[in-house]
Amino acid sequence: MWRRAAVAAGRGMAGRRWRTFSVPPVSPHGLCLHSPDRAAAERAPRIYTRTGDSGFSSTFTGERRPKGDRIFEALGATDELSSAIGLAGEFSSEKGHTFVDQLHKVQCMLQDVGSNLATPLSSAREAHRKRTSFSDKPVLELEQWIDSYSEQLPPLRAFILPSGGRSSAALHFSRAVCRRAERCVVPLVQAGEADPNVAKYLNRLSDYLFVLARYAAMKEGKEEKIYIKPEP
Repeated sequence: MWRRAAVAAGRGMAGRRWRTFSVPPVSPHGLCLHSPDRAAAERAPRIYTRTGDSGFSSTFTGERRPKGDRIFEALGATDELSSAIGLAGEFSSEKGHTFVDQLHKVQCMLQDVGSNLATPLSSAREAHRKRTSFSDKPVLELEQWIDSYSEQLPPLRAFILPSGGRSSAALHFSRAVCRRAERCVVPLVQAGEADPNVAKYLNRLSDYLFVLARYAAMKEGKEEKIYIKPEP
């Protein structure tokens, strides 16, 4: 019997398509038990689909929209945010920071953010909404994390510039990307196309990343550079 498997083909969170392909049986030694011709026919699907060559992509609801649509702008910004956090997480892991697991959880939550954004409420059926709804629980969790780290930090007495070592600087960069993602999402929420909790999550996430950047600098003993008004 030929088993069926599913793979996701696409870039980031936008334009994802699910396909099936046949997985051939194998011998105990890992050798495929089929002919070379069958192997070529049953090859895994390519990463590229060519369906976006005309400048359009699909939402989860099946709509075809221009790639410049604000939904895809928001999805792209969210995907970029996850990449920035991934880089910050790698730098932080090298320093042995215990909050790396939180960053990984945030990246997973951003996938859920993307699912909600890719399901415009104007065209979503009830089944779509149930699968991609976004609750306020992640928002409350971020607030708890923010409070926990804030209690350990010295008070702010000046405007802090992105600095404080590689971990801290990368977290500051992630914060800036997060602010942009939020600015992309807010119009969708205001238009009734996305869940308000998504915008709230991104708003709290930027605060979390700011506090975490300061915390990382403190734990590594790195100096945070502050704004000094230039002489006239």
